[in-house]
Amino acid sequence: MSLLRVLFCAAVACSLGEAQTAEKHPTFDVATIKPAAPPTMGGGMVRMMGPSGGPGSKDPGRINYPFVTVKNLLMIAYDVKSYQISGPPGLDSDRFEIHATMPPDTSKEDFKLMLQNLLAERFLLKLHRETKELPMYSLVVGKKGAKLKETGDAPPVDPNAPPPAFPTGPQQFKRDADGFPILPMPAGGRVGFSQIMMPNRARLTAQHQTMQDLANRLTGMLDRPVTDLTGLTGKYDFTLTYSPEGLASGMGMMGPPPPPPPGARHESGTYAARRDSQ
Repeated sequence: MSLLRVLFCAAVACSLGEAQTAEKHPTFDVATIKPAAPPTMGGGMVRMMGPSGGPGSKDPGRINYPFVTVKNLLMIAYDVKSYQISGPPGLDSDRFEIHATMPPDTSKEDFKLMLQNLLAERFLLKLHRETKELPMYSLVVGKKGAKLKETGDAPPVDPNAPPPAFPTGPQQFKRDADGFPILPMPAGGRVGFSQIMMPNRARLTAQHQTMQDLANRLTGMLDRPVTDLTGLTGKYDFTLTYSPEGLASGMGMMGPPPPPPPGARHESGTYAARRDSQ
């Protein structure tokens, strides 16, 4: 397995100094970086806006990453998974707010090069590649066979639809039979994954997702490669309730997933996690 080893990564200062730009790499027209603000609370839930923009999105001329780590950026810039990155402390814990603009016709490959240049210039990052053997997991169908029912194609997404309404102040979410809060549904339905963290347990809910989507999500949660060997090719709605104890990402899962690759469909802009101990 190819690994990306980060040799040095400096913290972002409030006054980001100028640095020489690599001529062979395209750069963003304008880019601002600052420490990320703490996530907001609503109805006892932690709410964090997800990443948006970039090539292939409805806003190709800019990116808005309000709560990302340097590891998140490395994953996109060098097309690697989390488990393929090794580096100093803070690489996947310190979070930043990044806004950048670029020509609307920027290609996906040039966008990756822009991120690579941003990491080298603003974070003073140096890295090299090496090969190492790693353990991995396989997602397979149980002995009694698959009991999932296909949901078909995802509903069309209305870019002008209002975001889901979260309760504010002392108001609390309604709970289901297992005690998990019921998240508000955005207009037009939800597509993708939503995750809720509670003391000693967690829940991952999927709408219109494939088994490969689940394998990719588990890869990030377990920080190990997960391959899809189920043979299931449909899209499904399903809920996974589990104990987060022992997971490599630990409480890091309180953060939103990394920004989607350029051109990927990103439906949900809000990530919710239970924070209180009720």
